[in-house]
Amino acid sequence: MGQVLVKERIRAKAPAPTPKELLPLGQIIPGDCIEAMRQIPDASVDMVFADPPYNLQLGGDLDRPDGSRVDAVNDEWDKFASFATYDQFTRDWLTEARRVLKPDGSLWVIGSYHNVFRLGAIMQDMGFWILNDIVWRKANPMPNFKGTRFTNAHETLIWASMGEKAKYTFNYRAMKTLNDELQMRSDWHLPICNGAERLKKDGRKVHPTQKPEALLYRVLLATTNKGDVVLDPFFGTGTTGAVAKRLGREWIGCEREGDYREAAMERIEMALELDESALKTMQSKRAAPKVAFGTLVETGWIAPGTELTAKKGKFTATVRADGSLASGPVTGSIHGVGKELQGAPSCNGWTFWSIQHEGKLKPLDDIRQLYLLATEP
Repeated sequence: MGQVLVKERIRAKAPAPTPKELLPLGQIIPGDCIEAMRQIPDASVDMVFADPPYNLQLGGDLDRPDGSRVDAVNDEWDKFASFATYDQFTRDWLTEARRVLKPDGSLWVIGSYHNVFRLGAIMQDMGFWILNDIVWRKANPMPNFKGTRFTNAHETLIWASMGEKAKYTFNYRAMKTLNDELQMRSDWHLPICNGAERLKKDGRKVHPTQKPEALLYRVLLATTNKGDVVLDPFFGTGTTGAVAKRLGREWIGCEREGDYREAAMERIEMALELDESALKTMQSKRAAPKVAFGTLVETGWIAPGTELTAKKGKFTATVRADGSLASGPVTGSIHGVGKELQGAPSCNGWTFWSIQHEGKLKPLDDIRQLYLLATEP
């Protein structure tokens, strides 16, 4: 009896979901990010993407061999008195990020060698559980003009859940599809922000460290779902907001610099949201609704009498009207027939059997995924 009461108390303390109409969706909250985040309710955000100051510790100007000046980061927002000051700033904004994240939310931070190791250690100290570190390998990095070090050709992203046992979103199947049916690796080869995507005013970059939309596209597609709320406490010129709008996610930004806020809103207003059908993605097998093979038969996706093959034609079977298979004297489900023909202890019929579809031989699982996409609400 006592255990039941304890469970009831725990259940009562669980925070109720915050109605979306109470959130500052589609808004950039002005001012210091820590104060700005305090305006957001507890446990109301699905993902935080943070691109904090790198604390580059730059001293003096840097010139190219031709005498031109390198447009480096020398803004006041990237200057801190000491590592201790930077670390305290990091703890303060991470505290707010942790407060606003839902229990099954996740955190992404991006940094360079100047700060990413400090960020990671503090995140672990605060209870975040690191899921991956992603190396963004730049296709077109800035060279090391002085020739005194290796060319700094990458940045690091850390992806973390709220704790070791916490649930989180990972759209594995969508990432595999994006990567030509290969598992997406933790090294991403993407260009830096350049060309028409780079925001400029009077011939100068609006923001010195504007991130490419391709980077945020992959992050949001991998670890959020349509309608999720994404918070960017260092909003800059709004890359996160622009990509969130395209992918049908809600966004909230925090940004203290007025010029950045103005540029971000102009940019986001111009971003085109993908239509409903384009927003559908391939689901992971764990997340996908259960579909019986017979459902594909009765809905006309696979006709009775269709021949299935396996092991490069070594095994064949005919689909029957009730969704069972027949292979000579062997009859049963797609799993059972595959198991008996191989003399194996078990068989996943979805991957074992293949079918001709649009002139190509495809695993049954591909047809199941197409069915799920077509019938998704």
